[in-house]
Amino acid sequence: MKPFVALVTAMHLSPEAQRILTDAGGEIAFMPDPVDEDTLIARFAQGPVHAVVLRGSKPFTARVLAAAPHLKVIAKNGAGVDSVDIECATQRGVAVMVAAGANAEAVAEHSIALMLALTRDLFGLDRKVRGAGWESTGYQGRDFRGSTVGIIGFGSIGRATAKMAAALGAKVIVMDAFAKSEEFEMETDLDRLLARADIVSLHCPLTESTRGLIGKRELGLMRKGAILINTARGPLVDEAALVDALRSGHLAGAGLDTFVTEPIAAGNPLIKLPNVILTPHVAGVTRNAVLGVSTITATNVVDRITGKPLDRRNLVNPEVLR
Repeated sequence: MKPFVALVTAMHLSPEAQRILTDAGGEIAFMPDPVDEDTLIARFAQGPVHAVVLRGSKPFTARVLAAAPHLKVIAKNGAGVDSVDIECATQRGVAVMVAAGANAEAVAEHSIALMLALTRDLFGLDRKVRGAGWESTGYQGRDFRGSTVGIIGFGSIGRATAKMAAALGAKVIVMDAFAKSEEFEMETDLDRLLARADIVSLHCPLTESTRGLIGKRELGLMRKGAILINTARGPLVDEAALVDALRSGHLAGAGLDTFVTEPIAAGNPLIKLPNVILTPHVAGVTRNAVLGVSTITATNVVDRITGKPLDRRNLVNPEVLR
């Protein structure tokens, strides 16, 4: 088996994944931050890199790919590959692969946790108690059970979120241009879904057609007092319009694990809003999910390098095989 170099665009990878790579003859190289176009190009100039384990949304643009003539595979340690120029990678014979569904349950749990925390105002009540406040006997909370949850994007994460929400007593409606469901009601019109849902949860990939999917007009269509959850990709939502909707009280709250700019900028007005829960893009980072994602990612690399049949569920650009 010929040796190969696998570049990890971070300083960490699970020991189990490293073992899979090294057992197959891989030499693992790690990259410290910042990882941007210039640092990637400089790294490729140091010597051949045959595989990339993509951690985070590092920019594999046409310019970067042109600097990596030995590259055979970009294996995302996760699911989203919007930072990769797929067309250019395909033209250059670079397989782009993901760990499909490996962290679906973890992301779904996080989405549900955000829904419940916002519906029951857990953070607001916590602040009140810590501030020596107390609710009177006339206090009435909001029910999650019986609410309508709209799921936009019905891949593995959307499906898992829908099942969990339904198990907790919510009515679930789903929308996806490509997937179908016999278990849940399908809604084909975004405007109707937004108008019907008490909670809207985003689980679609970032593409040119979904960028800015939820803007001022769409937020205005949502029910007064509705909640928005985004554990998918930050640019799906117009953040300025979301801030306005939250400040005005049209939306009761938002739970966000992803942002337009990551890490979130210190001056981002979302940080100061009391009706927003912010988490640092870690919805899919749990012990079991990390192990599953990283080992699938390493296996994707080895399969491509050694010429084994690729798992088509994980292959983003099957055209590369032609």
